[in-house]
Amino acid sequence: MSGMTRCDWAGADPLMTAYHDLEWGVPARDDRRLFEFLVLEGAQAGLSWMTILRKREGYRRAFAGFDPAVVAGFDGGDVERLLADASIVRNRAKITAAVANAGALLRVGTERGSFADHVWSFVGGEPLQPGRRSLAEVPAETPLARALSADLRRRGFRFAGPTIVYALMQACGLVNDHVTDCFRWRDLAGRPG
Repeated sequence: MSGMTRCDWAGADPLMTAYHDLEWGVPARDDRRLFEFLVLEGAQAGLSWMTILRKREGYRRAFAGFDPAVVAGFDGGDVERLLADASIVRNRAKITAAVANAGALLRVGTERGSFADHVWSFVGGEPLQPGRRSLAEVPAETPLARALSADLRRRGFRFAGPTIVYALMQACGLVNDHVTDCFRWRDLAGRPG
């Protein structure tokens, strides 16, 4: 895939480029996948995404493959175990938020059919296609992200502010924020190249 035009942020690091090319912006309608990105985006707050990508396998091990039913059952001993685990970001607030969010996600799933159904309802079930031409046009948050954030926080989610929620929306394909000259924008917009 060398020679392909990509979003500038994809850079040259193979891990970041692979994430850009294969994952970022692909619609995720699976609760476990959405939970994974909710945890990772929350962990990223104040850090670089590259730091989180390098720790992703550690997160998978530490957070039971991102199974929200397992993580919701984590107790104080599990939190202490995670705080000692150098393969993840050792921040008590972020770790306890991940555990709390697992329980909140399960409650939303019970109420709404699935967490995915609930989140996707905010975009009418289909990815938004804003068609941004440059990275400078990509916002850190939007009114829709603020509305979803407020809803999630009302439901007990933590580390779910509008910027984190918008990053979740981008990563999980609720919005296609690849720039229009990126080969992935065309792929994900369903438009011919």
